[in-house]
Amino acid sequence: MTGHELATVCGWNKSKSSRIENARTPPSDTDIHKWCDACGVPDQAADIVAASRTAESMYMEWRRLQRTGLRHLQESRMSLYERTQHFRSYASHVVPGLFQTPAYASALLGVIGRFHDAPDDIAEAVRARMARARVLYEGRRRFAFLVEESVLRYQIGDAETMAGQLGHLLSVMSLPTVSLGIIPFGARERSMWTLEGFNIFDERRVHVELLTAQVTVTAPSEVSLYLKAFSELAELPVYGAEARGLITSAIDSLR
Repeated sequence: MTGHELATVCGWNKSKSSRIENARTPPSDTDIHKWCDACGVPDQAADIVAASRTAESMYMEWRRLQRTGLRHLQESRMSLYERTQHFRSYASHVVPGLFQTPAYASALLGVIGRFHDAPDDIAEAVRARMARARVLYEGRRRFAFLVEESVLRYQIGDAETMAGQLGHLLSVMSLPTVSLGIIPFGARERSMWTLEGFNIFDERRVHVELLTAQVTVTAPSEVSLYLKAFSELAELPVYGAEARGLITSAIDSLR
């Protein structure tokens, strides 16, 4: 099918398909659906629409996100957390943000800010992160966290900071809206390898944090893969008394 033929099928001016194809004109959601229908692949429209909507924001370098300071970055995500009803999180490097204590968050954000040469607003950023954690106690949200045991052993800040953070985990895991599973070092025959940490917001959006950037995933086919990965990872953890035992053991190792 030529560009002119495509334009005719879609009911467009003859030059429109060329302008879209060469990125001179951004396509609307309707344009994408018409194009996919004309090409006989209507099932691909949802993914392409999602990619088109997030083309500018799906890969955001930390240096751009943090150029106005870490506080603004923390506050910018607040509305997303507030409207999410089912939150899923997998952590392989650090304690999930919603569970962090002020001391742990201060130590972690201090290292991040130094590494990325971000403006020094650590105290304000920590307060914003603590304010965001109130979603754990409000509404009827559900939270499911999967944390690798290594996270309990990686020391952020001094021993006192780390002990306080681990003690806080023991506290929040008792919340009725929270499910916290610890994937032990000795998990046998893993069906999923260790991944970069990621957060799933309902079943619509995923954030993946890399060293250099935050990746935002909204394409339905990609979100479904993260949901599948989370489901398979959820077969590996221990919960309840066993999870508390691993956390307590990590606390004891700091003495």
